[in-house]
Amino acid sequence: MRIISGEFKGRQLKAVPGMNTRPTSDKVREAFFHGTGPYFEGGLFLDLFGGSGAVGLEALSRGFERAVFVERNGKAFAVLKENVNKTGAGDRAELYRSEAGRALKAAVGRELVFDMIYMDPPYDDDSYEEKISYIADNGLLHSDGLLAAEHRNDKQLPEEISGLKLLRRMDYGSTALTLYQH
Repeated sequence: MRIISGEFKGRQLKAVPGMNTRPTSDKVREAFFHGTGPYFEGGLFLDLFGGSGAVGLEALSRGFERAVFVERNGKAFAVLKENVNKTGAGDRAELYRSEAGRALKAAVGRELVFDMIYMDPPYDDDSYEEKISYIADNGLLHSDGLLAAEHRNDKQLPEEISGLKLLRRMDYGSTALTLYQH
């Protein structure tokens, strides 16, 4: 696993050991960023269910000013910290070891508004719609921001959730990304 493009291009990232965390493949990350950027001029990125941090670090590498990473699992959080330190992105990254719902509530309390949100919960997680609805209902996504939900390709997310409309769906083997905007 590596950073594909930008400031940290080619840097190798450590993967989370074990089978509890499924990393977003280089192919999916590359397709996602090429389809939404591929480069950015500042902004705030949220890597919800951050795992190794590969998606958020790719966002920083491609020009996001700051990224917030949220990961509940202790082993994954340790790898996330190590990867942030490896890239030298620590001054642009906020890391939280927390459950996603609690982290979203804290973001509301801090009045954070994200330019892009990437959520990659465990595939058996049934809270996609609940989390997306919370994000939309609490103003966590800029009016021109983008929310991406990674999931199994046999899962269909709704056309609209709390005013966020499905922009497009991207399929990559057994993985799909559903993109939403206001």
